[in-house]
Formats: sequence, structure tokens, C-alpha cells
Amino acid sequence: MRNYILKQLRFVRENTIGHVAEMNDETSLFIPEGFNNNIKWNLGHIYVVQEKFSFHLTGEKMTMPNHFAELFSTGTKPADWEEQVSPTIRELIGLLENQVNRIEQTLEFRMKEALEQPYNTSTGLTLSTVEELISFCLYHEGMHFDTIKSIKRIIQMRERMNYFREN
Repeated sequence: MRNYILKQLRFVRENTIGHVAEMNDETSLFIPEGFNNNIKWNLGHIYVVQEKFSFHLTGEKMTMPNHFAELFSTGTKPADWEEQVSPTIRELIGLLENQVNRIEQTLEFRMKEALEQPYNTSTGLTLSTVEELISFCLYHEGMHFDTIKSIKRIIQMRERMNYFREN
């Protein structure tokens, strides 16, 4: 792999996955007070946004499992999940791992390519090349990685408090 942005993407994704690799589904569903989402939602949201930016906006076919858009798009939250069955954390990890491989295979030699239509992010940034899309996704995943770490710390503190109450 020659492109530094893709190297960073793999690094960021491995860190994201590393923080949840040992987590079970029940733990991944916990929503701390003051948060709208859980770890599972953050993982699914990272996947959905990366699919849109890396594949849809570059004219490639997205790989989007059933109900992912309804479950994990911007503005959604687990409290609104009704009949949709959310994927397991293992399924999400597998999709996230495979996604990086697909991005590398599909876009490695297209990074400097201009987009047919520049994309304006909700934060006001205009993205004009494939490389700019992927670079923005690093920022996006980093924000959600920080949320995942925060929720995980809260879960660990609750577990410690419960341990001391029981002993």
C-alpha cells in the first residue's frame, strides 16, 4: 500500500476495532446517561458513513446490509430502533475489517481523482477528490472512536463500582 491516507485509515480502523474486540453484544448496547447512542450504534455509523464517502460518492457500489441506513445514519439512535434487528458486534467488526480491504482495493490508485460533484459536509467543508473524502472519514471515525472510548470507560467504572458493592 503506497498511499499514506489509506495507511492511516487502516491504523485508525485497527484501533477502533481493537477497543471493542473483546466486547459482548449486551455491553455494546449500553447507553450511558447523557449519551444518545451506544457503542454498537457508533460502529454501525462509522461503517455507513465510510460506505457513503468511499463508495457512493466515488461512483462505486456500496455494500450496505439490510436496515443499516435506518439503524445507523446521521440522526438515528437506538431508542428509535423498532422492529429492525441490529447486527451483532461480531458482524459489525467483520464488516469494518472487510471495508478497509475493499477501500484499498477499489480506491488505492484513484486517490487524486476529482469527484464528479464536490461534496459539502455538514461542518461546511467542501471535498473535491477521493483522497479528501477518505481524509475526512479519518476525522469522522476519530470523533466516534473517542465516543466509543468514553462509553467504554463509563462501562468499566460501573463494573468496578458493582464489584466493590458486591464484595
